[in-house]
Amino acid sequence: MGMLHYGTGSEPIHIEDRALAHLKVVIATKLRRNESFTLSWRHHDGDPEGRSTIWLHPSIPLRFVFDEPEPPQLNSKWIEELMHSASSTGGIQLVDEVLETPTE
Repeated sequence: MGMLHYGTGSEPIHIEDRALAHLKVVIATKLRRNESFTLSWRHHDGDPEGRSTIWLHPSIPLRFVFDEPEPPQLNSKWIEELMHSASSTGGIQLVDEVLETPTE
């Protein structure tokens, strides 16, 4: 389980390593363009029920911490879906991985 540290002194946000690797690509792309947006997710089992949203801005410190030493192979469809949601008025909705379907 990876962690996203956002701002100073706040509790880390626990996100599964694979999802965090995909989010990192999308978040870095948006922030590199100097774009602000929201990130929303449902709380994990064991946490209080509900969901959370944070406002991501290039001036706020951000750190990604992964449990796995090697980065996973990225799924371009999932990145595309996350980028699409990042550009919407609702911001990034952390959705389950979009699996690539083989074409015949």
